[in-house]
Amino acid sequence: MSKIGSSHSMTYDGMPKNLFGYDVVDFLGEGAGSVIYVVNRPENHQIYALKHVVRRNEKDVRFIEQLENEFQVSQKFSHPGLRRSIDCKVTRTLLRKPTEAMLVMELFDGIPLDQQQSREPIATVDVFIAVAEALDALHGYGFVHCDLKPNNILVSARGDVKVIDFGQACPVGTAKPRIQGTPDFISPEQVKCEAVTVRTDVFNFGATMYWALTGRSLPTLFNIQKSKSENTLLFDGLIPTPASLNPRVPESLSNLVMECVKTNPLKRPADMKEVARRLEIIRHSMKRQADQASSTVA
Repeated sequence: MSKIGSSHSMTYDGMPKNLFGYDVVDFLGEGAGSVIYVVNRPENHQIYALKHVVRRNEKDVRFIEQLENEFQVSQKFSHPGLRRSIDCKVTRTLLRKPTEAMLVMELFDGIPLDQQQSREPIATVDVFIAVAEALDALHGYGFVHCDLKPNNILVSARGDVKVIDFGQACPVGTAKPRIQGTPDFISPEQVKCEAVTVRTDVFNFGATMYWALTGRSLPTLFNIQKSKSENTLLFDGLIPTPASLNPRVPESLSNLVMECVKTNPLKRPADMKEVARRLEIIRHSMKRQADQASSTVA
């Protein structure tokens, strides 16, 4: 990762013409503290996505730190389901304080899951099998994502899936000094600032699939009780199951989701490999039942 002085010019409509030596082609979207553009690298004419962060106050420093962290985690990715970073640059003052930063990433022609129409359960399972395989690869690199949620899953028109945003990712076993995550998808151990494991991502995954199947957010420990009280014995039983909220969700799929979001990490599936395997079995059963129903109607 290199650190250089600021070097960009603005167009009349406010969109930069050039950022850190990359030509800005189009506006792509906005994230937490960042703006994302489609850019072209003049030397090789490759097209990328560029995430740009400008520090406007002291709180914005964390967005630059997350951007640097994402680069460190994702620059060596080779799995097609994980978005790889290409380049990262930070501008600093003479006192080494960051003022702006950019992260260049693979450009993926997909739309975040939360911006797409709800799918039939079997199509939802297809997406989450791909997500589970991508997370399993991430765990193979030794990292936990820690912030899986619908807008961190991109799906293309032909069904390709890409997991993105590794700003909060960290090595397996890390205990963070403060709560990090998204309230509707955060695991109990993240709320308690305990060590995160692959089972932390299993919870985030289950909470995300819960949302995708029901259209409702999981009532997480963060949202129900923000204290570090251990009085969570009845918590799991208070959550309505996906099958109870959506009759099209088979019990086997509903049960798997509820296992993934158990308060006690040891009661969740052991890893994403197990989750992917069970989803494949559930998908096979759902497809067989759908084919039987179709042949009966015919």
